[in-house]
This record gives sequence, C-alpha cells and structure tokens, in this order.
Amino acid sequence: MADRTILVTRAWPKEAEERLVAERLGTVTLRHPDTPMSRDEWMAAAQNYDVIMPTVSDKIPAEFYPAAKGKLRVMANYGVGFNHIDIDAARDNGIAVTNTPDVLTDCTADLAMGLLLCAARRIGEGERETRAGQWAGWRPTHMIGKKVSGATIGIIGFGRIGQAMARRAHGGFGMRVVFQDAWDVPDEIKAANGQAKQLGSIAEVAAEADFLSLHCPGGADTHKLINAEVFNALKPGAILVNSARGDVVDEDALFDALDSGRVAAAGLDVYHNEPALDPRFLTYGNIVLAPHLGSATDGTRAAMGHRAIDNLKAFLAGETPGDLVT
Repeated sequence: MADRTILVTRAWPKEAEERLVAERLGTVTLRHPDTPMSRDEWMAAAQNYDVIMPTVSDKIPAEFYPAAKGKLRVMANYGVGFNHIDIDAARDNGIAVTNTPDVLTDCTADLAMGLLLCAARRIGEGERETRAGQWAGWRPTHMIGKKVSGATIGIIGFGRIGQAMARRAHGGFGMRVVFQDAWDVPDEIKAANGQAKQLGSIAEVAAEADFLSLHCPGGADTHKLINAEVFNALKPGAILVNSARGDVVDEDALFDALDSGRVAAAGLDVYHNEPALDPRFLTYGNIVLAPHLGSATDGTRAAMGHRAIDNLKAFLAGETPGDLVT
C-alpha cells in the first residue's frame, strides 16, 4: 500500500532499517539523528502516520492516543518492554500494540550475570583504582568482595529472562536458586531452570538471598515493588541486580539500604527517569552503573528489528501478530 506511512522513532541497526524499507510496506520515515521525539513531534505523528514503531526510550504524551484515533493503526514496538506505551489508552483508541520477546532473553540474562559478578567482585572499583594509578599491589585484605559460587540467588520474576538467569547462576556457578512470581510455576520448569524453588513472597526470597536479581516487567503493578520492606528483609550485605526496569526499585529506599550496609553493592542497568540519573548514584563506588545495555549486542538488536517487522507484516496482512500485546 504505497500511501501507508510508517515512522521509526529511533535509529535501528542498519540491516533492520534496510529490510523495513525493502519490504515496501509503505513510505518509511527513519528519524536521524537519533534523538528522542518531543511532545510536538508526537502530536504531529498522531495525525500523520498509520504505523509507528517506538521503543523503550520513548516518552509518549497522554494526549497522543486520542489524537491518533482513526489514523494510527498499530504501534509495532522495538523491545520486549512496553511500559512506555499506555496499553489501555491504545486499546481504547483502536491502536494495536506488539512487542519483541524471546530474541533478547539470552543477552539480557548475560548482562545481568555480568552486573552480578562485577558488583560482587568489585571490578568497577578495581578498574577505577588501577586506571588512576592508585593500585599499591596485591595484599591479603585488598578490595575483598563477595563469593558468588555456591551462594543463593533470589530471582523476582520467573519469565523467560528470569529463567535464563537461573540457568546461568546454577549451571555456571553452582548457585542455589529461589524465586517469586505470581504464577504457579510447574515443577518441570523449576527443575529445568536451576532446580529453582518457588517461595510465596518477595520478602521470603529476600530473606534467603545473597543476591537479589530483578526480572519483572515495569508498569503500575510493579512500581517501586522493591522497597524498604524488601531491603529490610534481605540478608545483611546482600547485592541487588536490576536489568528489568528502573521503576521497579524505590531508589530512595535503595540509597538508605546502601548507607546502612543492608545492601553491600548493586549492579544496575536501568533507572527512574533515565537517562537523567539521580545524582546520588554517582557518589556510590559500590554501584556498578550500566547505561541500559541489556539487549545491546549486534545480533540481538538486529533480531529485535526483524521481529518488529515480522509483527507489522502479519498485522498489515490481516493476521494476528505472534507478539500481539493488545
């Protein structure tokens, strides 16, 4: 359909952009340079595009959805997370939404395991000391971290990525796995993913965890889910890992827990209001700070684009996309 208009809100890997254009699904607008869209751009897009392909860094104004009603047919999201999209507003205004699960599972779990290791073994602190020329040589008491092998990992959210994290922790490091999730996980899934044990609450998981790793979705239901109550339930000296969404953690409570020593360190890939981090983060040497790199490998970022295109093709063909959210 030559007159169909398609907007890609942020720059994609070249091969995915080239494929989208080559598919001839409509007239494609690729936004370059790669900058966030302003409110005015979003409101103009509501009137001008049949398809918008957003991603997790987009901040979509509430008034966009009613303004797009009758014009915008689908938001084919680039990313598994979709808490940047108001799903109810999209549904109410006749806008379908898809996402891109599966393809980023392994890379996100790899990154989470890397954050865990870096925080536990104080790699960030050590690298900064070495680069600054302050390393005085090996000594028995220098930069002592926390042993990972054989420790207990608590996982919050036992979906695809949580399960992948469990396999890495148990299979690679002999870690005991406990987890919390709202669904009653079948025994065969628990057995296949680190012989994991399901507990009844987040606080119960926290009480057993040497490491607490977050793999739950963002959004209203999980906003500040990891709060002072959870931090107080942790073993003293536990380590927090968050590769899920920034709004899952109450950041004020995290800083309090770091100050008290209840949390010894943290490995974080996501934050409230990113990229505008709370400046307090920069004052803690025992926090590993990554700039939302969970899916940032060449193969995965391209695969996310291909998955979004596949969903769009199915929708435009009158089929039900495999990754339809609403």
